[in-house]
Amino acid sequence: MAQVVKKSIIDVREIPPRERHARIFATFRALGADEAMELVNDHDPRPLYHQFQSEMPGAFTWRYLAQGPEAWRVEIVRTAAGAAGDGGEGGACCGGGCGGA
Repeated sequence: MAQVVKKSIIDVREIPPRERHARIFATFRALGADEAMELVNDHDPRPLYHQFQSEMPGAFTWRYLAQGPEAWRVEIVRTAAGAAGDGGEGGACCGGGCGGA
C-alpha cells in the first residue's frame, strides 16, 4: 500500500443526523486511491462500517483512532480497488433509525 494521505476530517456531531451518511459517502467518493478521511462521532459508527462493507466491499479500510467514551474517531481510506470503481452510491441509511451515522 502506498503512503496514505489524509484529505479531510468530518465531525458528524455538527451535522444534522439525516444528512450525515450522504455527506460521509460524498466525501468518500471524492477521495483518490490511498487518500483518507477521518470521521468523528459521538457513538461507535459500526452501522456505517456495515453499510460501507455492504455497498463497497474491498473499496476501503477502516481503522479506529479513538473509541469513546465521548468521541469515536475512524480513519477511512479509499483503496486502489475502490478508486478504480465508482465507489458505490451509498448515502441512504436504513431509514434513519440509526441516527444517520
